[in-house]
Amino acid sequence: MSEMITTHVSDGYFDGYLALPPSGEGPGVLLIQEIFGVNSHIKKMADKLAQEGFVVLAPDLFWRMQPHANFGYEGADKEKAFALMQKFDEKQGLLDLKAASGVLRYHAACTGRMASLGFCLGGKLAFRLAAHTNLNCAVSYYPGGIDACLEEASNIKCKTILHFGVEDQLIPESVREKVKSELSNYKNFTVYEYENVGHGFNCDERASYNKDAAELAYKRSLEVLKSELGL
Repeated sequence: MSEMITTHVSDGYFDGYLALPPSGEGPGVLLIQEIFGVNSHIKKMADKLAQEGFVVLAPDLFWRMQPHANFGYEGADKEKAFALMQKFDEKQGLLDLKAASGVLRYHAACTGRMASLGFCLGGKLAFRLAAHTNLNCAVSYYPGGIDACLEEASNIKCKTILHFGVEDQLIPESVREKVKSELSNYKNFTVYEYENVGHGFNCDERASYNKDAAELAYKRSLEVLKSELGL
């Protein structure tokens, strides 16, 4: 049960992959892509969460540069994805995500309660979106660059969890320690670290995939989503 739906903004419109639960209705999860676009991994995650009872929308974050970007994880695809990331306007991207969250929240199938969940760039944006709009919880997987926006934590009032791989070369120990130290000042954040896994450990299409860590992180994420969204 999935379809593409459109979010309209002042200077255009963009699509998103919407996955519906078997019941036809439920709380919303805004699923935020990695730099590789709304690809098969993101769609599989949307479908998986929908099977748990959520209404899931994965918006096309790079639509201003390359609509419907869909990349693999190696070679030329990886180079194209990194090139788009370098040009990505994060401030504008957050505005687009706020617009998409409104589309999801008021969709006929959505109960109105909502979470953000994202990976890498999307993990950072899931965190930031919680600071910029009203969410019931947020889940962030290996959020690259999150140390540059930790001052926004004081604006996040909802339950928020973060997942990091201990062997993540893109998010070294010094960054993780800074994140843990800063977020320890607030009661609504929980940081999980996974031994012997690196960046992208949740994605079964990547060499860094780790089944045990992915399943544990998913279990923890699901517990928070269900408890905070009322499912």
